[in-house]
Amino acid sequence: MISGIKALAFDTGGTILDWHRGISAALAAAGQRRSISADWAAATNEYRRRALKGMTRQVRPDFNIDDVHSRVLDGLAGELGWSALTAEDRTAIQRAWHTLDAWPDFPTALVRLRRRRVVASFTILSTSLIVDVSRKNGLDWDCVVSCEMIGSYKPNPEAYITCAKWLGYRPEEIVMVACHNFDLLAARKAGYRSAFVRRPDEWGAAGPPDPQPDPSHDIVVDDFGQLADWLGC
Repeated sequence: MISGIKALAFDTGGTILDWHRGISAALAAAGQRRSISADWAAATNEYRRRALKGMTRQVRPDFNIDDVHSRVLDGLAGELGWSALTAEDRTAIQRAWHTLDAWPDFPTALVRLRRRRVVASFTILSTSLIVDVSRKNGLDWDCVVSCEMIGSYKPNPEAYITCAKWLGYRPEEIVMVACHNFDLLAARKAGYRSAFVRRPDEWGAAGPPDPQPDPSHDIVVDDFGQLADWLGC
């Protein structure tokens, strides 16, 4: 067990939320309404890839992830021939990001972890999105730190440094928890400890782009229950 850990900072978009299932269902439902056929799983993954590219590493942008989701959806619709989608269809798809389900092993583990550690959502997602999905899934955080608040988006060093400052802990007293190596490695460069939680279904049947944890991580677990066990919670 790592000593001296005071807080856990959770990546939220893919680590906590099952975005692939939720968004692919929303796309498929809209397509069915408008008689559009497509590989919705592949389209969902492209949607996510473009959204991440559009939001990560931003500094003082005049937009947030909700704006990016809207812009990327419009771009995909134009490229893939989804002109039949109405404004109402597109709004429903964009709102689906705010109603995503959490991975089923997380809510119970969060309760366990919060008994012994400060737990924070630390995310590139918008503040309103995190509020909505947290309420839907009954997630009781001690704090939500959206990069929207900081103005600098992961994996920029400023994001991690500011999050630690706002939580009131030294970076080495915080474990960054994620299923993505890029996030965890950036956190480690800022002084955090790192915990890789495997989420093999994050990208649906296609599988995640970086499923193998970097050997430098302090903790590697298959699920959130194991993380709670590892931390003695």
